[in-house]
Amino acid sequence: MRKSNKERSESMRQSLMDAARKLFVEKGYAETTTPDIVASAGVTRGALYHHFEDKKALLRAVIEREAAEVSASIELHSRVPGSARATILEGTRAYFDAMAYPGRTRLLLLDGPAVLGIEAMRAIDEQAAEASLTAGLKELLSEAGNGGKAEILAMLLSAAFDRASLAIEAGADRQQCEAAISALIDGLTG
Repeated sequence: MRKSNKERSESMRQSLMDAARKLFVEKGYAETTTPDIVASAGVTRGALYHHFEDKKALLRAVIEREAAEVSASIELHSRVPGSARATILEGTRAYFDAMAYPGRTRLLLLDGPAVLGIEAMRAIDEQAAEASLTAGLKELLSEAGNGGKAEILAMLLSAAFDRASLAIEAGADRQQCEAAISALIDGLTG
């Protein structure tokens, strides 16, 4: 069965993103060239520029896909019956599991902010994992009779999650990081 133009276009876009992701992880954004990407994807430079304005736009697409995958993993694995606290803690484990995927920490926490900027990364995060964290915190704070600060707390906890992911990748004990996040969450309702 023949693919439609739309299907071929999306397949080409995904191939470019896959090739770019691999190279960004192996070499870093700065050291990856567009000729490297098109050679790895087996396409022409014209195809690259048909789908993406430039290398930075390609990185953004890769980052958005990575962030969506992290968010989907959190949503899938944090659906637990019980309290909002239990849901947030399961989401914490799911986040650390998702961030353990090779190259993801580099893309989302190092190269993404360095290239796209903090505000762009915050916007991407707000659409992905931070939205579910905010919802969970609203429920947790409501259960504790302490509402109203969920958005700012989500931003601060999100930063703690990111720092913990960087530390875990550098060799820190994951269980200690999870325990520290748990203590932070418990402190919100105490």
